[in-house]
Order: sequence, then C-alpha cells, then structure tokens
Amino acid sequence: MRFGIFYEHQLPRPWRDGDELQLFREALDQVELADRVGIDFAWEVEHHFLEEYSHSSAPEVFLAACSQRTKQIRLGHGITLMAPNYNHPARVAERIATLDLVSGGRVEWGTGESASLTELAGFNVPVGEKRPMWLEAVEQCANMMTMTPYPGFEGKYFSMPCRNIVPKPVQKPHPPLWVACSNRETIRLAARLGIGALTFAFVDPAEARLWVDEYYRALRDECVPIGHAINAQIAMVTGFSLHPDQQEALRRGLDGFRFFTYGLEHYYANGTHRPGRSDLWKAFEANPPPPRETFQRGLGTPEQMRAHLRGFAEAGVDQVVFIQQGGRNRHEHICAALELFAREVMPEFRDAEAAHQQRKLETIGPIIEAAMRRKVYLRPAADQDIPDIVALGRSVAVQR
Repeated sequence: MRFGIFYEHQLPRPWRDGDELQLFREALDQVELADRVGIDFAWEVEHHFLEEYSHSSAPEVFLAACSQRTKQIRLGHGITLMAPNYNHPARVAERIATLDLVSGGRVEWGTGESASLTELAGFNVPVGEKRPMWLEAVEQCANMMTMTPYPGFEGKYFSMPCRNIVPKPVQKPHPPLWVACSNRETIRLAARLGIGALTFAFVDPAEARLWVDEYYRALRDECVPIGHAINAQIAMVTGFSLHPDQQEALRRGLDGFRFFTYGLEHYYANGTHRPGRSDLWKAFEANPPPPRETFQRGLGTPEQMRAHLRGFAEAGVDQVVFIQQGGRNRHEHICAALELFAREVMPEFRDAEAAHQQRKLETIGPIIEAAMRRKVYLRPAADQDIPDIVALGRSVAVQR
C-alpha cells in the first residue's frame, strides 16, 4: 500500500495579516518533508469561496511550487473541477500537461463535479447538469492531451474548433485519471469509466472491502474507458495524528479533524453561509459535533496506526491518504507525525508493495485489455478537415 497527504488549506478565523502566507509556506515545507521521508503522493483540492474550510482555489500554482521543492512525490489534483463554467477543458489540458512537464512526469489527474452550492451557484453551474458536464469535459480533456490536432468538438456544454493543444504531457497517453468518490454509487461509476477512485468518505476497513469488491466487479463487467488508459486504483482517506502517547496524538489532532468534518457538513450538508460574515470556527467551538468513532481513526500511536492500515491493505485499498492539515493543527506537530510515521509505520507496508502490485497486475491485466478494446475513440481529423487559420492582421487587411 502507498500513502498520500491531502490539503484543503484550512484557515479558521480570526484572520490576521500574514496568516495565509504562513499557511502556504508551511504546507510547502510539509510536502518537501513528505517527499524526503518517502510519502508517495501529495493531493491538493480545488475549491472556491469556502472560507475557513478551504483556501485552495489555484491548486495548479501550489502543485507547481511543490514540483520545484521535491524529487519523487506524485503531485495530485484532488480534484480539478471539470464543469466548463469553472475551467474550460482546453485550459485544464494545458495546465495538466504543463505541470507534468515541470514536475518531470509526476502528475495524478484527479477530477470531480463539485457539490457545494456556494461554488456551483458562484459559477452558474446548474446542480442537475454537473454530472453530464463532468463526463463531457473529462472525455474531451483526455482527447486534447492525446490527439494531434484535436479535431474539435460540438457538445452540449462547450464547443471549440480544431486546434492542437500544446504542450503535451510527459506521461503517455496522459497522467493517471481519477475521480472524487463520496459513496458506493460513484465508486461503481469510476470503475465503469476506468478511472481511479479517490474516495472522500471516511469508511472503516470492513466497509472498504465492500467498496473495493464492487469497484473491481464493475471494472470487469462494465468498463468502457473514458480516458485513453485505465487507472485501476482505489485511494481512501483517514485522519492522521501520530505520537508515541495516544492521548497526546488525540490532543494534537482530534479538534483539527473534527473541524474538517464540521466544515464539510457546513458547506455540503446542513449549513447556512454568509460570505465574509459567517465564522465557522466560532460556531464550531460553540456547538462542536458529538463524539464519533470515525474522528479517532488514524489518530494514535504507531502500533495503532499499523493496525488501522492493515485493515485497508487487507481490503485491497491501493493508497491511504492522510488528512493531517485541519482546523488549527500545528505545523510542527504535522511534521513530527510524518517523520514518526515514516520511521515506525511505513516500512511494513513499503516492503509488501512490490509483491502487491505484481499480484494485481497478473489479476487485472486481462480485464484492462478487454476493457480497452471496448473504448470508442474520437475520430481524428482528416488532413482535408484541418482548417487554415488566417492571422488576424491579414484577415482585417483582406476584409478592407
């Protein structure tokens, strides 16, 4: 099993001058440390207007900065919002490819629909249309990164003429493709499309086994790839706070993880928000969520963490992603926990990873080959259909 760290860039009120600067500087230091100790992935969200919960509206900038301070860690969009109202598909293709180039081929291309009305309404994305928007944009983005030239497209949600989208990514045909999943239905959708499942649901290892089994069953029986390659991977998130003393681990990490889930519920489930006026941290302190067993998963001693992770490994999960930056969690505690994890927990799982990947390849290799034969490809542009584009100055001169 492999491991990732995950960033929302949370910043509870009250805010002081320099707080956001410190937040980003510390996050960059944490990613650099994670790379140095052998963590495999750094995931960065894209959110807009979600005050306190997520100040990560330009993940491509943050990940590009990470790429210049690291050598091995994979740099994941977790996720890129794909509705054209957020990001035109050609701009996504250009940014993903550019990040892949500047990182030397280390990008993981996570995608998603968005589920917060604060964001959706802010960009005039109809709630009932976000799934088909995502489907259309993801498929065409993959085509843009692989076709020379891209033949053009007339769709329901965006259209563009024939153009050659440059640059092209290092990884061929394109970086590994993922989708954010919050329930078993989207897990099955990911498998049907041949996409890695980046699962943002806090499930226990027993439930994880059910999700994994459903994913691979759908991959075998129903997969028609939306991209030009299949990424058969399942990642699941958990809390993270590690210390030799369990109570100290809880003291350092529990409130941060509880605020993470509080903000999630505020923006996505049951909150009412006033832009620039609502104070999530104050409301959280006044009415904290009741204790849940979920809050303590991944928070404890190295031995407790090993036992927690063994359940995921036995369920067939490929990657566990740690939510270590939440609420008011302190930078020095996050760094100490990462170093302790790398020293006392990670080796057990690292030693078994090569054998796991070999067994998996032998099992699903034929399934992937069969699924790729079912893919329907966009027809390339014939030479006679590629337009001649007259320069603007020449066009104006001719018209005169």
